[in-house]
This record gives sequence, structure tokens and C-alpha cells, in this order.
Amino acid sequence: MKMSPAGETRIWTTLDFDRDGKQHDWLRLPFSTDQTAYGVIPIPITCIRNGAGPTALLIAGNHGDEYEGQVALGKLARQVEPHDVRGRILILPALNYPAVVAGRRLSPLDEGNLNRLFPGEANGTPTQMIAHYVSSVLLAMADIVIDLHSGGRSLSYLACCLIRVGKTGAETARLMELLQVFGAPIGSISDGSGGGGATTLSAVAQALGVPTLTTELGGGGTFSTTGEAIASQGIYRVLKHIGVLPNAETKPAPPVRLMRVAGRGAFTYAPIHGIFEPAVELGDSVDTGQTAGLIFPVEGSQKPPEEVCFSQPGLVACRRAPALAAPGDCLFKLVTDVGAM
Repeated sequence: MKMSPAGETRIWTTLDFDRDGKQHDWLRLPFSTDQTAYGVIPIPITCIRNGAGPTALLIAGNHGDEYEGQVALGKLARQVEPHDVRGRILILPALNYPAVVAGRRLSPLDEGNLNRLFPGEANGTPTQMIAHYVSSVLLAMADIVIDLHSGGRSLSYLACCLIRVGKTGAETARLMELLQVFGAPIGSISDGSGGGGATTLSAVAQALGVPTLTTELGGGGTFSTTGEAIASQGIYRVLKHIGVLPNAETKPAPPVRLMRVAGRGAFTYAPIHGIFEPAVELGDSVDTGQTAGLIFPVEGSQKPPEEVCFSQPGLVACRRAPALAAPGDCLFKLVTDVGAM
């Protein structure tokens, strides 16, 4: 499928993607303000290239308040040298740089949620322009994408690696292979109907035929050392597997539990405004009708707490982190085991 971007990108860089060696540079996003009429927003990028071979596109900071991937890619950019590589590695540890600096899911420049704005617009808002550059320039070079996420401020996640079901059986089999090689404890398989649907990086990459792995590695606005280690080890295993880092020393991938989100009933939402007291923890198995938690109304003690229950069985894959909840806030997401595909 050929994308039809709305015009040519306005983002530019002095980096030469076809030059051998290691280059650290910026993508420069034009942004004119009262303080800097001809300013640019600097988005860090590293290119490590050595001859012919596949191109791996590694991304973190798609959401700015998700930290494990940012650290993992920073380490990789410093540690890997050109002589280690066969092909090319493109590393963007802070893709939505304004959101990263602010420690926010959304960009403070335009309130844009980058992973809900793909394929973007060449002459749109800053966040739309970033999405367009990834869609029209970086994905055109990529043979594989790894997009590292966590739960951000609002959610805490069990560490998992996610794929979307492919358009063909062969495509799905290839993604399943990469999922197993990455080696996160949980491998989550999506039909693409949830979350951002067709507006995510993984959706656009799939439309272009580029295999994509996404992760969830922690959350709650904190940093998980375990999540960062899963990301780092998984990336090295995948890059070795596809021949980009042929001599990398890696640990064998641990067993992966294959799971999926079984429809909208997998999500539990707050019905009222109040203080959320969860009744279960991450990794717990729950049943239909089981108490998920209580929400204590903030209006006062004259109102009793409201019980929230699960509408289907499953494993608790993520849980709301902040105690204060409003109607419509996601409290839990469940996943269930899948059979052979």
C-alpha cells in the first residue's frame, strides 16, 4: 500500500541516512513563537549504519511520560558501534520531544496525542507533523519497527509485547515469531479494533507492510528497572534474529504467554467521580461479577462507596494508577489466554 501524505514533510535533518558510521543529530521541526520566530523543535535521532542489510527503526517517547523505552534506547545508542551492525539502526528515544520534556502523554504545544494522529499531516500541528515524518520518511526506510510504550501516568502495566494480526497468515506467523524472540512475559495479540485503531504508528506501519512490535513495560509515572531490562534484552534478541546485530551476546528468550483482549468487556470504567480503592492487583486472575474495587464519592461520607465489578473473566494486565477517578476513566484491562494460531 502506498501512502499519500498531504504534501512534503517540513521536518529536516543534517544527518545522512546512507552514510556508514554512527551519527547523532536532530530532526528539526519548524515552530515559530513569540520567543523564537525562526525556531525549531529538536528531536534526537541516532543513525548507526554499516553496509547493506535490514533497517531497524527503534522508537520511544511516542508518549512523553513513558520512561523505560527512553532509557533503553539511550543505552543502545551509546553502546552499539558501527562495526557491530550489518545494515542500519535508526534510534529515536524521544519521538514526541515536547511531551518528553514536559513528562506528559500529550504535547504541551498542541495537546496532541502522537499515537492517535498517524499518518499525520505535513502542514499540520507539531504533533501531526511528527506523525507525518515517521509515516512518509522513516517507515519508507524500515524493515522492522519496535515502538516502546509503558502505561504512562494513568496506568500501571504488566510487561508485555503486542502485535496486530497480519493481513495474511504468513504475515501473522512472522509477527508471532518476532513476538517470541522479543521474549516479554506476555505476548498480546490484537485485531487492531481497540485503542487508537487505524491512527497508531503500528496501524500505519502494518498498512505499509512493515512488521511492528509494540510494548507496555510499566507505568504509573515511575521507572521500572525490570521493564527497561525486558526492553533492552528483547531489542538485542530481535536485532540479532534479523541479522542487524549478528554477533550480539543475548540471553535465550523466556517463555511467552500468548494472550488477547476479548472485546470491550475486558475494560472496566469508573461510573462516578471519587477515590478509587482497587480490590485486585496486577497479574491477578478474576471472574465475572467479582469486585474490581470501590469508588468513594468525594461529595462526603453521607454517600456510600460504589462497587465496581468485572464483566468477564481474565488476567489483570493493567490498572489505573491515580487514586482519583472520574466517570469514564479506565480502571482495569483484562487479557485472556489464546490457543494456537
